[in-house]
Amino acid sequence: MIVVKKYLLSMVLVYAVFTNVNAELRIEITGGVEQAVPIAIVPFGWQGDGARPFDVSQTLSNDLANSGRFNPLPPDEMLERPLTGRDIDFGDWRILGIEVVIVGQLLQTGDDEYTIQFQLFDVFRGKQLLGYRQPATRKQLRNATHLVADMIYEELTGIRGIFSTRIAYITVEGKPPKQRFRLIVADADGENARILVESNEPLMSPSWSPDGRKLAYVSFEKRQSEIYVQTLRSGARKRVSSRAGVNGSPSWSPDGRKLALTLSKTDGNLDIYILDLQSQVLTRLTNRGSIDTEATWSKDGSMIYFTSDRAGQPQIYRIPARGGKASRVSFEGPYNARSRLSPSAEQIAIVHNDRGNYRIGLIGLDRGYLQVLTKGSLDESPSFAPNGETLIYATRDRQKGVLATVTVDGRIHQRISVVKGDVREPAWSPFRRN
Repeated sequence: MIVVKKYLLSMVLVYAVFTNVNAELRIEITGGVEQAVPIAIVPFGWQGDGARPFDVSQTLSNDLANSGRFNPLPPDEMLERPLTGRDIDFGDWRILGIEVVIVGQLLQTGDDEYTIQFQLFDVFRGKQLLGYRQPATRKQLRNATHLVADMIYEELTGIRGIFSTRIAYITVEGKPPKQRFRLIVADADGENARILVESNEPLMSPSWSPDGRKLAYVSFEKRQSEIYVQTLRSGARKRVSSRAGVNGSPSWSPDGRKLALTLSKTDGNLDIYILDLQSQVLTRLTNRGSIDTEATWSKDGSMIYFTSDRAGQPQIYRIPARGGKASRVSFEGPYNARSRLSPSAEQIAIVHNDRGNYRIGLIGLDRGYLQVLTKGSLDESPSFAPNGETLIYATRDRQKGVLATVTVDGRIHQRISVVKGDVREPAWSPFRRN
């Protein structure tokens, strides 16, 4: 562990390299499995020195099962365990009602060189759908397996897989005044959780840069809100806003050059500002005397969506990013807030007051319809997966802060928790770039 800075005032630790923690997320599917496709992931063979360095087939099985769309057959129920396509007896799999079979091997090709070799078959047609060889070092085997799962998922559904993406979230342990806050980044399956920052003052509002290499977030480590941008690989961070009053809700522009912020500055009124990260030029976007906050950018960067109480209650509005007149987007119900635009730019996810319960909903931008997706009473902080098919959000379960996911059709639900403390404010990463 390498500590870059340590403020005596609030004891914040900023890690130059990620520190692994025993705070991996635990995923539990709570709905949707009854429609899952039966598949078989045959235990992969191992050709190399010594013990198998990684269980590829188990991770593949976990990934595809966690999607809620597939139901992997337990290995002890398999009638055969072929390693290649030429060894498959499709009749055995048809007897078991299996629709898809995946076979493969993990091969050692050098001192620290491995290849995940796999084939994907349609059982009823007896036809290979996909075959690939994914190279990796020992350290890369987990992520390489997630990439294989992405390929398989896309081949079977036509939708890009998200198993190799990441999520950022905040954990809180203890009770005031002895709370401990951590900003953590983990793989999408909850594994490989690593601390980015920890403090005994609040951390909040993590926001991914478009290239997935940086996070912007709010820290109260100096007993006032400040906005930081931190590079994940090196741990280097920069304070980008520490103005008087509120500094909150950072949101990256699609080109990664600007941040939309909520600031109160000297007049005490919450408004949306645009900060150019290169020139440090700050431009005020709203100035209505109302509370304007929680900005998010449109896909092309031309519009800003935000929450405002200018009509008397919190609702969603949008305004040109270059300035101009704001127009209202949400109309159903007394409270709509925390908007997040879908990757397709066709919908926004919101927190909606549904008869006194705060739930996650979707508003279609073409027709303005509202679809409520969740059934909790305190659901908040929605964030889209980069393929637009799933939302992650924060909620409460048995007096504990947990995360949950729901597909945009409302069919598949998961609950995600940590062993100790509460977890909140999730942010799903973009797709990784090479």
